[in-house]
Order: sequence, then C-alpha cells, then structure tokens
Amino acid sequence: MKLIIPMAGIGKRMRPHTLTVPKPLLPVAGKPMVQHLVEDIAATIKGQIDEIGFVIGHFGKEVENHLLAVANKLDAKGKIYYQEEALGTAHAIMCASELLEGNVVVAFADTLFRGEFTVDTSHEGIIWVQKVEDPKPFGVVKLDKHNIITDFVEKPQEFVSDLAIIGIYYFKDGAYLKKEMQYLLDNDIKEKGEYQLTNALENMKQKGTKFSVAQVTEWLDCGSKANMLHTNKRLLEIKKSPKNATVKIVNSTIIEPCFIGENTTVINSVVGPFVSIGSHNHIEGSIISDTIIQDNSNIANANITESMVGSHVHYVSKQEQLNLGDYNQKS
Repeated sequence: MKLIIPMAGIGKRMRPHTLTVPKPLLPVAGKPMVQHLVEDIAATIKGQIDEIGFVIGHFGKEVENHLLAVANKLDAKGKIYYQEEALGTAHAIMCASELLEGNVVVAFADTLFRGEFTVDTSHEGIIWVQKVEDPKPFGVVKLDKHNIITDFVEKPQEFVSDLAIIGIYYFKDGAYLKKEMQYLLDNDIKEKGEYQLTNALENMKQKGTKFSVAQVTEWLDCGSKANMLHTNKRLLEIKKSPKNATVKIVNSTIIEPCFIGENTTVINSVVGPFVSIGSHNHIEGSIISDTIIQDNSNIANANITESMVGSHVHYVSKQEQLNLGDYNQKS
C-alpha cells in the first residue's frame, strides 16, 4: 500500500504560525496533525503501508527529516516530493507519480477524521465522506441504492446530497488514476485554472469505475485557528494522552484533558482543560485553558484562553499589587 499526502500549501489562514512551520506540522493534542492523519489512515486499512510520499514546497531539511520520521514510526519508507507551483490537486498528486501503482491512498493533510470502519481494499475506489448540514461550500457525492457514487457535484447551490468529500481517497489501481490525471495535464484540462482530481474521478466513473464511500463519524478541520483549537479539544477528549516522567508539576492544578510534553515545568499554575503544551516549556504563575503551546517557550503571570502560542516564545505578563476599596472597577 502506498500513501500520498499533498501538503505544499503555505497555509495563509494559519499565519503567523505557518511562517516558520508548514501547517500539517502544527501540533494538535501533542502531535503534528499529519502524524495523526497517517496513524488514523493506517488504522482503517487492512495491511501495511509500505511507502509514504509527502508532496511539499521547499520547507527545509528540518521539516523533511520530521516527515520522514513520521513515516518511520509506522515502519514505512518515507519519500519527499516537491510541488514547485500550486496547480491543483491532480497536479500535486502527480508530483509523486512514481508511487501511483497498485493500492494507493491519497490524503490531503489538513483534514483529520474519526471513523469506526476498516477499508475493503478489494473495492475499485473508496472516497471518505461526512454528512454535513450545509453542503454548499463542499464537493459532494450522490449514491445509488448500492452505495455506489453516481455523481460528483462541486459546491451545489441546490440540494443534491449532504455527503461532503473530506479529502481522503483509496484507489485499487494507482496506475489507472495516474493515466487519467496525466491525460488532464497533457491536454491542459483545467477547472478554475487548476488541474483537479475530481475531473479524473469523473472520467474514471464514466468509464465504469465503481467508487463506494467510507462515511466518517466526525470530520475535524484544521484550516483556521478556531478549527485547530476545536480539533485539539476533540482529540484530547478522544485520545488518551500518555503521562511523561520528565514533566515537572509544582504546586499546580492540571484540569484534564491535557497534553504536556517532555521536559516541561509547570509551577504555581492552573492548566486546562483542553490545553496542549509541547516540550521544553516553562509555565509559571499562569492560568491557561483551551490553548495550544508549541516548544521551548517561557510563559509567566499570564491568563490565556482560546489561544495558539508558537515555539521559542517569551511571554511575561505584569503582576500587580492591588489596594482597592469597595465598588471600585478595574479592567
């Protein structure tokens, strides 16, 4: 089984955090989102993932080594491919064209999911979907009575289906998918200026490929700060975070669920709920809830909620001595 993860986007909506780190490597619930994605896909597929191709921009060797380590944790061979220009989903996948043979999963890296199912790899193709209240912003699929896809509809303004495509696909014959996407590139067939995977899927369907669906129970988007914090909260609720012996808690209260990374010290503070703190941080005299803090930061005398804090941050708020009489107001 091959796994291709296109992730070359610059993540404008997640700035300033994506100025130094690509969005799929931002942490949620103690792990980069791409690591959650890879692990969850592996859990739904019968059989071993042999190779994982990460399609990226030029993010630097440190990022590339981190991605290769994610693959290595699943005993898979990691490979790095580059998308030099944002030319659409089909173009991104074709940047890893050498992996398009045999069983292939394609998963776009800013989407996480929950689902109680395993993937039957004997199917010709499977598309992960989620039922949504308002289908208008999404690409959706229509099904026949046998749960086979009859139509792909992009951002329907009139109701045709509430099954939204979440961005994860299985193909039994990767070489066939490659041929159809190469046809789009060779003939310069674009939609809204880009080469789209859905056009290749439509061509395959018209030629007789039967696509079924895998319906997830929860679709966790990481496309904005608010969505990242919601996903962090849900993953902390769902997945048990292991305790780390190197964490030092002094005169502090930890309100679960939380994740606290290795060699982090928390002193005279209240942390939680729904807080993820990375490694090598120092937290003192603070109240923190519903927040993601990355690595190697120092935070003191702070009251933080619904926030994201990057790495190597030094944030010390001012402590005050007060002498307020009755009916005073201070904000």
